Amino acid sequence: MTLRLERDGAIARLLIDRPARRNAMNQAMWEEMPRLVGTAMADDAVRVLILASAAPGLFCAGADIDEFARCSADADWRVANQAAIRSTQYALAHAEKPVIAAIDGDCVGGGCGLAIACDLRIAAPAARIGITPAKLGIVYSLFDTKLLVDLVGPARAKRILFTGALHDAAAALAIGLIDEIAPDPRAAADTLARAIAANAQHSVRSAKAIIRRILDGQADDDATTLALFRDAFARPDFTEGVTAFREKRRPDF
Repeated sequence: MTLRLERDGAIARLLIDRPARRNAMNQAMWEEMPRLVGTAMADDAVRVLILASAAPGLFCAGADIDEFARCSADADWRVANQAAIRSTQYALAHAEKPVIAAIDGDCVGGGCGLAIACDLRIAAPAARIGITPAKLGIVYSLFDTKLLVDLVGPARAKRILFTGALHDAAAALAIGLIDEIAPDPRAAADTLARAIAANAQHSVRSAKAIIRRILDGQADDDATTLALFRDAFARPDFTEGVTAFREKRRPDF
């Protein structure tokens, strides 16, 4: 089993488990990942999803290049591969609940595509991060490229894509490609996930939904976003939050 979903209380972990190939993603894995993301989103007990390697010292070395070499002459395979990669990235980027990437090793090409589709990225000091289509004669899709531009801006996205260079964790942090460096990214991701899970989930998920609308081009409130603000005051989370504040205790959401 090269992908699996585990649950630990309010935290779900989507683990990539193909260490012999440095967790390179093949077609079957691209097709399976959206289903596992959907399972985590549909589980009411889950509040945060962590994407990580099952084995330490790894994240994802990208797409399986051997599979590319075997299958790329097949036009139907190319269409199916592009659709599966987009479906995976879309599932992560549009997931209702927060998704954190724990990057404990190389995060290259399609692996970086996975990471930038997550909400937050924590990397080990030795991690290397980059997108390398220019070294393989590959063109990244607009959706994939937009995720990168949203993170680092157009000029830095151009430099990343034009050069295909790998960035160490410090350089990636400096340009906003990752959010944190930690000696143990999975442990740091767990700590962050539990802090998020302790908060009012309607607030967290509404914030994610509004930020996604902004990234997708919305510039002002509409009926949906206005209702998110207005209706929050009638929800149990608001009552508990205010009561806990007045009683000087931690809220129980």
